Amino acid sequence: MQFRQQALAKLQSPEELDLPVRLARPQGWLALSVTVAVMAAASVWAVTGSVASTVSAQAILTHAQGSYILQSPVAGQVTAVLARQGERLPANSPVLKVRTDRGDAVVRTVAAGRVTALAATIGQIIQTGANVAAVEKVAHASDPLYATVYVPAENAAAIPAHAPVDLTVSSVPTQRYGVLRGQVKSVDRAAQSAQSVSEFLGDSQLGEQFTRKGRPVAVLVELDPSSTTSGYRWSSAGGPPYKLDSMTLATGSIRLADQHPVDWLLP
Repeated sequence: MQFRQQALAKLQSPEELDLPVRLARPQGWLALSVTVAVMAAASVWAVTGSVASTVSAQAILTHAQGSYILQSPVAGQVTAVLARQGERLPANSPVLKVRTDRGDAVVRTVAAGRVTALAATIGQIIQTGANVAAVEKVAHASDPLYATVYVPAENAAAIPAHAPVDLTVSSVPTQRYGVLRGQVKSVDRAAQSAQSVSEFLGDSQLGEQFTRKGRPVAVLVELDPSSTTSGYRWSSAGGPPYKLDSMTLATGSIRLADQHPVDWLLP
């Protein structure tokens, strides 16, 4: 009975046709506008934007021609060490004198370079083919340094030519002097074995170190020249107040080719 009286009263009351109809509150319009703007910006970025990524790997500063391991062509006792570590020698220079059954013999350099390690000492008995020295192939003191970055093989195809590279050098305090700048000069598409790395660097231990997680790809990085004391450009104003040595370990961060978001957003 009460419900019927309420229904009759509702029918008898005049309709409020002259009052404006409120579709939404101002706060609702604001939220809707923001949502539409964000969706529009995301759509534009997905089509025209790009995502930058990097790969980091172990690196070493060397001269572009690498090094070689000098082996003794004879067996006998070392009677004299004729070269010093760090000395730069021309090709066919004497390094060791060895006493053999047929008299004294001299072990000489194969190519011009700098002696980076001496493995033989006076009085030592060596066999034919024994490693006696490591020689870096560099003819002139002014020859520039390069960085060789040993990246995982699966990342090699994504490294573009002239890609920027940041190098954290082990002998340089990063917080004070920043990172060394460079760019990709070439990418060796063939994976490197421990033996090939050892032959290039003239150090079997480094060959094992750079291939510990698998066979990497060698990326040659050209360092950006500068008028700084080191001769190269750094992220800081002047970089370290000293020259860099070859065979210095570093960590390289290489920027990979930009990827468009729509490539990985779509199935």
